Formats: sequence, C-alpha cells, structure tokens
Amino acid sequence: MSNPLMPHMRLDELLEELQVRLNAVLATRDRVHALLDAVVSVGSDLDLESMLRRIVETATELVDASYGALGVVGEERTLLQFIPVGLSEEEIAAIEHWPHGLGLLGLLIKDARPLRMKRISDHPESYGFPPGHPPMGSFLGVPVRVRDEVFGNLYLTEKRGGGEFDEEDEAIVIALATAAGIAVENARLYEESRSREMWLQASSEITTSLLSGAETRDVLRMLAVSGRRMTDADVVLIMLPDEGKQHLVIEIAEGEGADDLRTRLVPLGGTAAGAVFSTGDPLTEISLHTPSESPLAELGAGPALMVPLGAAQAVRGVIALVKRPGRLPFTGGDRTMVTSFAGQASIALALAEARRDAERLSLLEDRDRIAKDLHDVVIQRLFATAMTLMGAVRMVERPEAVDRVQQAIDALDETIRQIRSTIFALQGPREPDAPSLRTQIVRMVEEARAHLGFMPGLRMEGQIDHQIPEPIEEHLLAVLRETLSNVVRHAKASRAEVSVEVADGTLTLVVEDNGVGLKGEGRRSGLSNLEGRAARLGGVMETGSPATGGTRILWRAPLRSQTEG
Repeated sequence: MSNPLMPHMRLDELLEELQVRLNAVLATRDRVHALLDAVVSVGSDLDLESMLRRIVETATELVDASYGALGVVGEERTLLQFIPVGLSEEEIAAIEHWPHGLGLLGLLIKDARPLRMKRISDHPESYGFPPGHPPMGSFLGVPVRVRDEVFGNLYLTEKRGGGEFDEEDEAIVIALATAAGIAVENARLYEESRSREMWLQASSEITTSLLSGAETRDVLRMLAVSGRRMTDADVVLIMLPDEGKQHLVIEIAEGEGADDLRTRLVPLGGTAAGAVFSTGDPLTEISLHTPSESPLAELGAGPALMVPLGAAQAVRGVIALVKRPGRLPFTGGDRTMVTSFAGQASIALALAEARRDAERLSLLEDRDRIAKDLHDVVIQRLFATAMTLMGAVRMVERPEAVDRVQQAIDALDETIRQIRSTIFALQGPREPDAPSLRTQIVRMVEEARAHLGFMPGLRMEGQIDHQIPEPIEEHLLAVLRETLSNVVRHAKASRAEVSVEVADGTLTLVVEDNGVGLKGEGRRSGLSNLEGRAARLGGVMETGSPATGGTRILWRAPLRSQTEG
C-alpha cells in the first residue's frame, strides 16, 4: 500500500531546492550588481592614490574579507607601496614593518597568477608575519595588470564567518582587478596630462620671470613650488654648491618640516645628491634614511627623486623631491618631466645671468666714460681756473680781496680732490663689500694731507683695479704707506707727487717731494724694507733727487712675480 504523504514530501523538497537556487541566483545577481557598481565607482576616480585605496575597500566588500591590501610592485620586483584596509590606527602602529615582498607576497610578484588557499601557514612559501601583525588564515591574491605590466597585487585575507574563499570569489576579484587595471591606466594618463599642462605653465612663468629681471632666489623658489605641485611631492629642496665645491647648500626648502633644513650642508662625497651633481644623471631609487645621507635622512625613508639643475657639463645644483613613507614612488614620467623642466630653468638662469652681465658691462662702460669726461674736461677746466686766480692774486691790492681769492683757490682745490675721488670710485670695487685698490690709494694719500698740511698730487694710469694681483696689492700699499710716512717725518717738503702706473705687465710707483733730500740712517733703514719687497717680487727700487731738489723714489715690480714661476 503506497504512502499518501510521499508526493507532498517530494514537492516540498523540490520547492526547497528551487528556493535555494533562486536565492543563489539572487545572490549572484546582487554580487554582479555590486561588481558593476564597484567597476563604475573605481573608474570614476582619477586621483591615483585615493583610487587604489577604493579598489582595496571594494574588493574586501565583494568577497566578505576582513582584511585587504594592495601592494604596488616596483622595477626591482619589490613592494614599493602597501595600502592596507581593515586595520585600525592602533593595529597599524603596532606592526614593526610593512611586508617587503617575501613569502606568499613574493610568490605572487614572481608568478603573477591568482592564488587561493584555506590557511596561509599551510603553503611552503609562507614567510610568516612581521611582529605586531594580526593573525590571518584564508587568503586570496590576484594580480592587477596595466596592459602587459603587473602594476601590483590585491591581497585579501580572513573571509568573514570562518570560511574560505571560493571560485566565485576569485572570479569576482579577477574581474575587479581587470577593471582596476584600466582605471589605473586612465588615472596615470590623466595625471601625466595634468602634469604636462602644469609643466608648460610653470616653464612659461619661470622663463618670463627670469628674463624680466626677477631675482634668482625668487625664481628658484618658484621652481621648487612648481616641481612639488607637478609631482605631488611632500618636500622639495634645491641645493647649490658652496664656494669650495665640497658641499651642497640647501638654499630653498618647500614643504612641511622642510624649513629646518634650509642652509644645511650636504657632502658631495658619498651622498646621492653629490652623485647627481657630479654625474649630471637623475636618480629615483634612492634610500635617504642612512646616516651618510644626513641631513636629508631627517625627511624619512619615503620615495625620493633627485634631478640635476643643468646639463651634465654645467650642473648648477640639485633638485630633490621627497614623499612621505608609504606613498607611491615617482614614476619615469615624473623623472623625465622634472629633468626637462630643470634643464629649461637652468637655460633661463644662464640667459638671465648673461643679461645681467651685459647690463653690468654697459654700466661699467658708462662709468668709465663719465670718469674720462670728468678727468679730461672738468678737472682740466678747474685747474685752469685755479691757475688764473693764482696769477690774479699778485694783482690784487686789498688784503681782504686776496683772502677771498685764496679761499676760492682752496675751494677749487677741494673740488678737484672730490672729483678725483669720484673718478676713482666710478671704477668700482672688485668685490661687493671691498674697496678697490684705487680707492685705497686715494684714501692713503688723503690721510697724508692732514700731516703734511697740503694735498699731495696723485696720478694713476692703467687698469690698476683689474691687473694687479692681490699679493702685489699688499706690497704696493705697504710701500706707499712707508714712502708717505718718510715724507711726513723727514722731508720737510711743501710739495709731493704720487704716481701709480700699470703698463706692459709692470707696476710702477713714483713718490717725489721737494724736501731736504735723503739724509739720516733712520730713513735709510726704512728704504731697505722697500728694496726687500721689490726684490721678493723680482722688481727694483731706485732712489734719487729731482733737479729741483728733494727725493724721488721709484719702486717697480712685474705683475707676475718671479716667485710665481
């Protein structure tokens, strides 16, 4: 006899099975919708770093993973960046170091194929976790490709509910990784396009500023600000060589925490910055956390890029761009763009320096012309006027009129002296803060006036400020000081003349007075010192008396002394 309940039981089972399958279809539909939403969401963000984090967050949601991460693979097949999701700030701080790309992570880098397993520790390539890392069991890893290049890997662990990742999870993550690869490429293209636009604008601004007369330091600061904006760097430094070219000086520092590095010295030997300055080749794979890279090591061990400022044979300095640890490294496009930008800025700097040199030369030529006009025209006319007045003194009978004429003559003499000082000052010092040799000679002669009671005559000929080397300058000033001192102390003169001339590679100093002549051993011993100075330089000193009486001292030395070979 058949059981009347059997058909009902069979129907219930079929209905339950249908319900299960419907639920599976609905779940699959929901996951497909979620995947499509995720693809749209990931592709809508063109900021690369924020998009990478969104990829990881989306992957963990799609497969119910507790933890997720994306590791960016560098040129050396190591992890350049590790973006974790699912860890709190406290858990991240407790981890001793991020993974270096060993163990299972390294296996995915070497063999870029999906990897799925129930327990990470069961795999023979398992390397373990760094100290402080939370324990993880189930694992799913999928490569993210950009065209034929492996950009990085998606790592998902600890499926919620204690299960393991299945084939459907793997298929969903593979689909997401494919969409992510396209989104990464689009983001890269967008960033490169935006960077090129910024580069063209910055290049135009810098070139315009330089050629319109802006200060070099201001332009270098513009260069640092533009370079930081173009590459999204956290810190940009511009280093220029010191006078001895033993160190690079951090002249410009832009970015958070960079102010403390300004004016610090970076050795040329044994540092990445020194290598870039010496070779003219940019560097991207740089480790700045070693003691030898001090003070740049204070910026941390994040990605860095160093580019020479100028061509290989004419490097003017080094631009260093640094990011915080954990950020994406600089790309080859960044290096090419910044190198080209720095080269263009260097050319503009050279053009600006050439323009300033031309302006300086034009100014010097104008000053020389003015000095020549003052000497050849104005002073000669003043001398003629003074001589006329001196001749008219004898024709004036009233004493008060004689006094007035004499005062006018003295005023003319003072005016001539001031104009002569102006002429010498127009020659300009060789150093910004140092007086020229002509100025020092004029001062020395003017100082003698106070002791003599009259102004000695002074004549200077030739390129005194430009052809006399510094060692010979010191001898010349010492000899002039000694001879004027002798005139003050011993000559009892009412007139003295000083002549300094540079001609045919020889310096000649002549000091004449109308005093009592050479008498006394004290004066003779002083002259022996002058003879010794001339002899050391390969020159001579001669003493004698002019036809009108007094003393004439001639001191001559070659501009290239025998001691120099």
